[in-house]
Amino acid sequence: MTLNISRRHMLKAASLAAVSSLAGLAGARAFASPSALLASPLAGGAAANAGAGMGSRNFASINQLLNRAVSDGVLAGVVAMGATDKGIIYEGAFGKRDAARGPAMSLDTVFWLASMTKAITATACMQLVEQGKLQLDQPMGQILPELASPQVLEGFDSAGKPRLRPAKRLITLRHLLTHTSGYTYSVWSDKLVQYEKATGMPDIAESKNGAFSAPLEFDPGERWQYGISMDWVGKIVEAVSDQSLEVYFRENIFTPLGMKDTGFLISSEQKRRLATTYNRTASGGLQAAPFEFSQRPEFFMGGGGLFSTPRDYMAFLQMLLLDGSFNGAQILKPQTVALMRQNQIGELQVVPLKSVQPAYSQDADLFPGMVQKWGLSFDINTQPGPAGRSAGSISWAGLLNCYFWLDPVKRVTGTVFTQVLPFYDPAIVKLYAGFERGLYDALAHG
Repeated sequence: MTLNISRRHMLKAASLAAVSSLAGLAGARAFASPSALLASPLAGGAAANAGAGMGSRNFASINQLLNRAVSDGVLAGVVAMGATDKGIIYEGAFGKRDAARGPAMSLDTVFWLASMTKAITATACMQLVEQGKLQLDQPMGQILPELASPQVLEGFDSAGKPRLRPAKRLITLRHLLTHTSGYTYSVWSDKLVQYEKATGMPDIAESKNGAFSAPLEFDPGERWQYGISMDWVGKIVEAVSDQSLEVYFRENIFTPLGMKDTGFLISSEQKRRLATTYNRTASGGLQAAPFEFSQRPEFFMGGGGLFSTPRDYMAFLQMLLLDGSFNGAQILKPQTVALMRQNQIGELQVVPLKSVQPAYSQDADLFPGMVQKWGLSFDINTQPGPAGRSAGSISWAGLLNCYFWLDPVKRVTGTVFTQVLPFYDPAIVKLYAGFERGLYDALAHG
């Protein structure tokens, strides 16, 4: 894993994708927790498994679903986990970290979280809000002078030079946490792509500070559009705490939760457990495109720079499910977690992500046709989800097709980890829904 990631590197890798299929990958395996009580042989030698205290609940359908995805060549490997407020109920790993070389996928495989980093950055920020060091409606120019005079991109002149104007209002912390600040991502913004070309500004994924010179695309508070706001929040956490995100996260979130494999910088031993990234080919197959997110970044990317394992991230999700506390550690107050799960954008709505860089992302809409709101770093489905989750559940995802949801009504959380581009891969989205449906069905009939 030697390439330093940039979106340009990954576009190049995508263009080299072979027209081949990975059908017939080596047998899938599911790994049970030590207290697993259920076993059901499946094709490829997989075994069903159940977590502590769940006894005879039957998750065979989930194992069949995930095993089939690997054997059919949809994925080289996948990990899925589920939990209730009583503890972990399902954990399964199938396929290989690297289809060509192995070893088998496992619950301690290291994945790039990408935008699943954002929920952790928001948690750190809300710790500082709890301490009175930040306020949600505070103008962030008071913390970072670079945010004091935001500029809005109105368009480009005949020579291709950007036309900018002062924003009508200041950027608050709430704007940044809810993606209503005006900052966007180039994957879903042709204007930002044009701006990068016109100015030479680096993309945020290159982890260079020059990316923070990006303009707004609309005035703060006018609409919702996904972008680099959480990277600014990371900078704010560092400024207020006087610590790097790597240190702040470790001391205030990861160590208390026992998340020993999560961080921006990964060790040599962790690199050996890193899952290989794949590009989906035009024929539906997979082409390996291994990379390593920058290990010498100019800044720690609060919007997408973390690595973690499924087991570590599940500990974080369990903390949120249990209203801020897990394994004796209180990370947030219950009222703070409740606030983070509530609509924070008023009458505005979350809109579909329309891709302008198809090598990175398909068009994405987690709940087509449904009004969606945004909390403090989460998408909120306002109606019951088609696969089982309750109205008012929260969720989000990472660029390489990692996904999670948390249902505060039924007290269920689940996550699926893969490393495939482009984002919102239809086959993986279908798999994620199938896993969710299987988890709720097992709970209902167990």
